[in-house]
Amino acid sequence: MTHEEAEAVDEDNTAFMKRVVAAYGWPGSGLVGEDGAEAAWLLVQHADHDPGFQKQCLALLEDAVASGQASRVNLAYLTDRVRVAEGRPQVFGTQYRRGDGGPEPRPIEDPGRLDQRREKAGLGPHGVYDRAMRRLPT
Repeated sequence: MTHEEAEAVDEDNTAFMKRVVAAYGWPGSGLVGEDGAEAAWLLVQHADHDPGFQKQCLALLEDAVASGQASRVNLAYLTDRVRVAEGRPQVFGTQYRRGDGGPEPRPIEDPGRLDQRREKAGLGPHGVYDRAMRRLPT
């Protein structure tokens, strides 16, 4: 799949998710099951061409997590994605970019407490994640 084809798929998926969210709110696990909730998050996570929609969904996802209808891990990833799109440091260290030496994390807010935040969100230590991310092909 070419980059252009992938972008077209993301745009179609975003249009679909906008209709779902407009009709039902966040599609949490009570509505669409665990797999459906995961798929909904994944579609929104990759809607980078529409950061406003991602931010709208972030608020809905926060409520869904609070009511036990969505994953704290997914909330952490979308939080970072929205913050990076806004030019702000990420909170959980989930977002990387290509650096001169390979993948590198985008700026992280208060790195000294990163692993505490990650643990609270259900994520493992950042050092483990970082090593895995740096092994990805570029």
